Amino acid sequence: MDARTRIGRVLSVNGNAVSIKLQDSVKSNMPIIDGIVYRLGQIGSFLKIPLGYANLYGIVTQTGASAIPDKYVEIYELDPGSMQNQQWLSMVLVGEQQGKRFTRGISQSPTTGDTVHLVTNDDLNVIYGDYNIQNTIDVGNISISSSLEARLDINKMISRHACILGSTGSGKSNAVGVILGAIGQKDFPNSRILLIDPHGEYNSVFRHSSVVFKTHANADAGENELYIPFWALPFNELMSILGGSLSDVNKEYIRSKIVEEKKKCVEKLQLEIEREFVTADSPVPFSIKKLWYELDDFERQTFDKPRDVNTLMRRTEEGDPEKLISNKYPPASVGGGSPFLNFQAKGILGFLDNMRSKMKDSRYKFLFEPGDYSPDLEGRTKKGLNDLLKLWLGNAGKITILDFSDIPSEIMVSTSGTLLSIVYDALFWGQNLPIGGKQQPLLVVLEEAHNYLKSEELNIASRTVQKIAKEGRKYGVGLLLVSQRPSELDETVLSQCGTMIALRMNNSRDRAHVQSAIQDELHNIVDSLSGLRTGEAIITGEGVKIPSRIQFYRLENAVKSSDPDVACCWKKQPNSDQVQYDKLVALWQNQSFFERKKGEGDEQQH
Repeated sequence: MDARTRIGRVLSVNGNAVSIKLQDSVKSNMPIIDGIVYRLGQIGSFLKIPLGYANLYGIVTQTGASAIPDKYVEIYELDPGSMQNQQWLSMVLVGEQQGKRFTRGISQSPTTGDTVHLVTNDDLNVIYGDYNIQNTIDVGNISISSSLEARLDINKMISRHACILGSTGSGKSNAVGVILGAIGQKDFPNSRILLIDPHGEYNSVFRHSSVVFKTHANADAGENELYIPFWALPFNELMSILGGSLSDVNKEYIRSKIVEEKKKCVEKLQLEIEREFVTADSPVPFSIKKLWYELDDFERQTFDKPRDVNTLMRRTEEGDPEKLISNKYPPASVGGGSPFLNFQAKGILGFLDNMRSKMKDSRYKFLFEPGDYSPDLEGRTKKGLNDLLKLWLGNAGKITILDFSDIPSEIMVSTSGTLLSIVYDALFWGQNLPIGGKQQPLLVVLEEAHNYLKSEELNIASRTVQKIAKEGRKYGVGLLLVSQRPSELDETVLSQCGTMIALRMNNSRDRAHVQSAIQDELHNIVDSLSGLRTGEAIITGEGVKIPSRIQFYRLENAVKSSDPDVACCWKKQPNSDQVQYDKLVALWQNQSFFERKKGEGDEQQH
């Protein structure tokens, strides 16, 4: 072993933690070996301990006084002069080299007195060079040696889930783009990636390798309209979207009516579903307009005689379920005479009025008027869930981007959770088919993951992602969570992420949350997150052979920020044209981002 790389000796060993006393001959913290400058004692850098034919490798976690073993601290306190000019390091053992092969974990431990050496570029080539090229992607460079590629193991990163965490401006979106772009450049014609994008940031990044679905789609830009049929939503999520307050009794009343409508549709359309298996949560089409119409009609009925259902008054105006117009009856008498109110009414007219408002709101059109997936009054649809799933999951080799930027914020969590539930349940039940997750794995990328996974919240999004985190590995569904607020993420899900990519993190609370999710010996490395450069990350876990500090490549077509360029916008000449304000109010009133063209009067917007 080259004496020039020797820096000290092992002083104590505690499990995988090793304390090192630097030798007196080390005169510089930046020794030069073969013309290359090495930084001695940098947090996150590597050291090695030769043991016969093997080399043990470790990561520096502490330097200076904090690295002094406890028993030596006592000596120092009693006799400070005895330890003058002594330098200390602590490191955690992470792997070993046998011959030219590096493996994670160690089969033997060092003993006190063993020499400790710097890790040279030749050593780094051993650590990082022994990758299976077919199973890995190149995402950047190792920070301590820019000539070395930083690679991620796709199998372990996807099947055992991963997360990308970092503060605003740290380079999270760039990291996502680099990783997904690297997967797209591999020879993977059967790959499947589903990206839920709350802000529409990735449409331009993957414009040549993606299929984009969004509400108010721009067909000229190659976008497709995003539809999520209301009838595929679980009952509780449908009720939460419709809003209003209902008693438990009335909720069960509406649940029974929905089950009744779904069973009727199963019979009329001769669907291959056992009638007794149909529930309010079953993804079976039914007409929500007809449901509203019948519930509303029952509430408004009046009778000639009290508590006599055989004396129903004749309607004064005929309603229309298709146009959401109520039937009208002679109003009930105020003085207690005929006509009389329906004594069986549930008192839910307020809820039904709110329901009609939501169904007529253009922002919810993707739910309640989902194009060819919209049922007629008999429950018939031109297309079914099989067609929708093929659109989302059948784009083999391309990234499917679900752009949620135009979806109302109050239902984004519920909608995204429902969508994830639809996809996961479909792959779960179809696990033995060629398009199931076992034979064609799916990677689900969740941008702004803290919106779906807030601690202690049990909404459908949180429940579904927790289920995927715990069970997805068995059924070929992997997660990539992206968040700038790790402290708000559910700890259960975060702990299930086998690979953690941590970029710059300024908030101490966020760093503490990350610290709790990694192995104890590496806790000190988390403290260095606040000093990382933009695009630089510390990667730990299954996806890398050894915990590494890397610099991600920079995307050529960078992810568009959702924030306006204030200085650039303010330099423009002001526009005080009254016509623009007329258009603004018209768009607001129509709940639309685009002006209506002439000839579109048939389409109701509210």
